[in-house]
Amino acid sequence: MNNFTGQTNSEASRPSGKVPTSQLSGTKPNRRERHRAETLDRIVRAALRLFSERGVAATTVEEITNEADVGKGTFFNYFPSKEDVLAHVCRLKMGKIREVVSRSIHSREPMDQVMYDLAMVLVEEFSPSPALTLNVLAALFSSESAREQMAHNFEEDRLVVAELMAARQQRGELRTDFTSTELAVQFHRALFGTTVLWSLSPSTPLPDCLKQMSDGLWSGIRAQESHRGE
Repeated sequence: MNNFTGQTNSEASRPSGKVPTSQLSGTKPNRRERHRAETLDRIVRAALRLFSERGVAATTVEEITNEADVGKGTFFNYFPSKEDVLAHVCRLKMGKIREVVSRSIHSREPMDQVMYDLAMVLVEEFSPSPALTLNVLAALFSSESAREQMAHNFEEDRLVVAELMAARQQRGELRTDFTSTELAVQFHRALFGTTVLWSLSPSTPLPDCLKQMSDGLWSGIRAQESHRGE
């Protein structure tokens, strides 16, 4: 089961940047670290459920803590504000994106499958809930600081995805009349557009929409040699 700690359930710690001693030493996490991980996961899950049902603006920290069964002080030990829960989820996604890219740069895994995996990493929390997608987007677009943070996150994502595109270009899999950064931009545009359109009309499951997106994008960016080899 996916957790929101950025590590496995047994390794997770607070999102404050403090690294648990078990992670540094390679030892098993102690009871305190496990408790922190479980508490963090409960808070994030509770917040996302409420954001989906009520919207970010209408959800209070008190409602999140009641849903997560923790005190307000505990919440603020992890997050300065409810909006920082979303920022935390975005930071976790960057780590997961790097994992997929690191695994895929030198692998023989088909590029359309790699793009699908990347897309699912980015939107996995939203796939069960179109309402959550719309409410998070509304919160982001209503705040200048949130928009700036989202743009920064997209830029970081784009740089990492561009590394993958460049490696696959060098192997002759992707067309080279676009730069690797331009290909990464096309991936993000396709992903964002697909997710927004799905949230407005969710008649087809989001994973199916993303599979269609990745297949279509692959047909447009693969090298001519890939066409002839089929």
